[in-house]
Amino acid sequence: MANRSESVYLDNAATTRLDPEVLEAMLPMMTEFFGNPSSIHAHGRKVRSAIEKARKTVATLLNTSPAEIFFTSGGTEADNTAICSSIETFGLTHAITSPLEHHAVLHTLEHLDKTGKVKLSLVEVDAKGRIDQEHLKALLQANPGSLVSLMHGNNEIGNLLDLEATGHLCAEYKAIFHTDTVQTMGHFRHDLQKLPVDFIVGAAHKFHGPKGVGFLYVNADPKSGRGKIQPFVHGGAQERNMRGGTENVYGIIGLAKALEIAYRDMDAHHQHILGLKKRMIEQLREKLDDVRFNGDSDNLEGSLYTVLNVSLPSSDMSDMLLFNLDIAGISASGGSACSSGSNVGSHVLAALPGIDPDRGYVRFSFGKYNTPEEIDYTVDTLVGLYHKVG
Repeated sequence: MANRSESVYLDNAATTRLDPEVLEAMLPMMTEFFGNPSSIHAHGRKVRSAIEKARKTVATLLNTSPAEIFFTSGGTEADNTAICSSIETFGLTHAITSPLEHHAVLHTLEHLDKTGKVKLSLVEVDAKGRIDQEHLKALLQANPGSLVSLMHGNNEIGNLLDLEATGHLCAEYKAIFHTDTVQTMGHFRHDLQKLPVDFIVGAAHKFHGPKGVGFLYVNADPKSGRGKIQPFVHGGAQERNMRGGTENVYGIIGLAKALEIAYRDMDAHHQHILGLKKRMIEQLREKLDDVRFNGDSDNLEGSLYTVLNVSLPSSDMSDMLLFNLDIAGISASGGSACSSGSNVGSHVLAALPGIDPDRGYVRFSFGKYNTPEEIDYTVDTLVGLYHKVG
């Protein structure tokens, strides 16, 4: 194995490195412009103006109105707001999701089902983790007016949901459609004048912005015709009475700048990152026997281009795979990093038929700062580890 003095970061689905341009945009809000945006004096007004400018930037990029963008502490809060507030506001009694959702959605809906707030149905998925649209239609036919929460891009296996087809199906049965777009925000273009969705979400740290800030898009004219949702976080009149709490000002400024950069450079970054993914797939297939890819992650044209979920041959090293990669200076993940430190295996992989628990599973997720040399080193490291135990 080659020696490296620098580490290799291939866990961009967990979080991304802060872009220097974003930090530059944030710094004045940490020092010079420190007023409370709720204050009516000059210091406060300057900060309020910066927040509203950031809101307009996000709305413009997504082709929607600033009045439909609400800043939050991140994707989890945004998901919870969409789910809990719509159920409470509209008196919904039934919800539909999949067993592959991020825990921000799945655990929230399971809790609401357990406490009797809604009855939860899980839509079936095939061996690749694709949503069964016919089963979804059957669930909607039996339960019109449901809440449907299905993610756009799966954070572990890279599957993509057809938002247009799913949104139109939901509208046909007067369902509220929330989609977790945390993994695709900043990596795909979302035109909210065309997408038939009621809620989407974003988290800045997934597209080279700061941690601890996100946003929720709330369709001002839901297809259900039921009107505006009530707040999830109470305690203040911030965010036009939709979220109590003093705004994370420099986080909001950083989020807007990061999304602006992501849209500006998206085509070039897409091409670069997709090339890295293709390079890893080809080398793994060439250099390792019986390597497999989970979900649609090896579908270069039909999956989340930042994610590759690899299934490696069963060996005595499988349980220590991530540890050995870490020792070699390679940061990767076995699943969602939001559950790091837990010994519980991936609920996404567990829900896929035919998954062999004895194999080694690792998620590599790529970003704009990764290089072809890092891909080569990672593959060579994996090959060396498996040849060593073989």
